[in-house]
Amino acid sequence: MTTARVTRSIRPRLRLSAEGRITVALIAVFLLAPPILEALGEPFLTKVFHRAMILGLAAIGLNLALGFGGLIGFGHAAFIGLGAYAVGIPVHYGYENGFLHLACAVVGCGLFALITGAISLRTRAVHFIMITLAFGQMAYFLFVSLDEFGGDDGLVLYARSRFPVLDFDDDRHLYYVTLAAVAAALALTRRITRSRFGLVIRAAKGSERRTRTAGFDPQPYFLTLYVISGIITGVAGFLLANFTDFITPEMMAWTRSGELLFMVILGGIATITGPLIGAAAFLLIEEVLSGFTVYWQFFFGLLLIAVVLAFRNGLHSLLPGGRP
Repeated sequence: MTTARVTRSIRPRLRLSAEGRITVALIAVFLLAPPILEALGEPFLTKVFHRAMILGLAAIGLNLALGFGGLIGFGHAAFIGLGAYAVGIPVHYGYENGFLHLACAVVGCGLFALITGAISLRTRAVHFIMITLAFGQMAYFLFVSLDEFGGDDGLVLYARSRFPVLDFDDDRHLYYVTLAAVAAALALTRRITRSRFGLVIRAAKGSERRTRTAGFDPQPYFLTLYVISGIITGVAGFLLANFTDFITPEMMAWTRSGELLFMVILGGIATITGPLIGAAAFLLIEEVLSGFTVYWQFFFGLLLIAVVLAFRNGLHSLLPGGRP
């Protein structure tokens, strides 16, 4: 085989898909945002971008269960709160080791997702929505009742997670760690959706009966997907606690779960980058509209309705190659 033929055979494999180009473009935007915004004299917007990435990471986790698995839950904010308290509780007792915090967030959210998912997945549709809402509210009221950790008033973190190399006290370090986590979650989502595991999930989403007929029990697949989804969202809570230096049970209230749903729908359900786009758009719209009126949620609702009716894949459809 000549060199020209080898080059032609390799070139298609190196060519990025439309979704891949969108992913690279978004990562580049978030990568370059801090120095550009500081040069423009708008450092506050860097915090908006940072918060958008954290909430986008949580929305990516939700989108795995909601978009690709068809599991419409209303208690995903509980994982954010659990991930945040995995930082706050050890710090409260003087343990500042970041690896300990991250391990607590991953293991704690994984176990919570495993237990609640095993019960919730015995149901579907509106029953699944209500039982996940119930579990989320149980976690919320549990932490409201814990006066040792501030109860309803929340808990102030006197220190951030400590790592040997990374300095989370430096906001720039924390920003790029968050960006790396988002990039890893996007890569994981892409890998899952293109794997045999993802094919079974998509088949079961379409028809569980036909999937069982083909010899696959969808329950273990759905449960595994739900656990992965909860862990990703829990890591977002871990980062949010370090970002805000303050945690509160309000992080896991059902209204926060609703906001995550809005972000996924606004950005584009069952797309790789849609949740990140939706989170950024949600925060930017909130910043703009709240400057004009305290009733900004009303106008945001109208905008969400318009996006849902006009675009099948949300704002993701507006990007080049973003239409299905």
